[in-house]
Amino acid sequence: MKLARPDVFHPRIVLAGCAEQVAGDGDDAGLLPALRHRGLHARWLAWDDPETGRADLVILRATHDYANRLDEFLAWTTGVANLLNAPAVVAWNAHRRYLGDLADRGVPTLAGEFVAPGERFRLPRTGDVFVSPAVGTGTRRFSDRTEAAAFIRERHEAVLVQPAEPAAETELVFLGGEPSHAFPSEPDFELWDVGAAALAAAAAELGIAAGELLYARAHLNDARLVELQLVDPSLGWRRLHAGARDLSQRGFAVAVESALERLGLGPFSH
Repeated sequence: MKLARPDVFHPRIVLAGCAEQVAGDGDDAGLLPALRHRGLHARWLAWDDPETGRADLVILRATHDYANRLDEFLAWTTGVANLLNAPAVVAWNAHRRYLGDLADRGVPTLAGEFVAPGERFRLPRTGDVFVSPAVGTGTRRFSDRTEAAAFIRERHEAVLVQPAEPAAETELVFLGGEPSHAFPSEPDFELWDVGAAALAAAAAELGIAAGELLYARAHLNDARLVELQLVDPSLGWRRLHAGARDLSQRGFAVAVESALERLGLGPFSH
């Protein structure tokens, strides 16, 4: 473990949660020790805690209430000294309209239709459907059309409805632009290629390098993208066995260390 030295700069790092889950839901347990192993010291705070605004670097990890406070949240992101992922990434990725941008860049995405509250809609006659909030996270898969329709009608916000392929779903996690892990099982190279293509297209759309994205989670159905989460995705650490989880969380810490260097917040930058 690297020990803190008084003659080098130690950035103040905050892992941002929300008032209801200041330290997240437990999936990120182990991140603080992993960062400490690299000589980086962080603490959990709610994103709207005034102390969070005084940090040198804020990492979005459990800001689950942002969808209900979107304008306030987006304004807050631009006032933070350094944010990961960056404010422009958050603003673009917060609404699922980004899927159209990715499709235009050749990423194989799962087609869908936005449904506003109270708007009439028609579900596919057969097959499963995905229903997701237009803003935020929480995709659900329905095999029962009646249940899906009732769920949509109960929503007070716009949703995205996507016909699901019969194939299984895969979640791919990237750290610092590089593949890290996947669940529920290890996918083949073809699926990793789809995830990498989505990440590259997102970076191109935003005018940044893929390596500037601290984390990304790509949700695939067969070989099509259901969603690409860049705001505060759950990274599925608890789905990994202890050894793989420790290795991946150390990879997260290394990616944070690289980001600090890029942002001019390395140990000898001040």
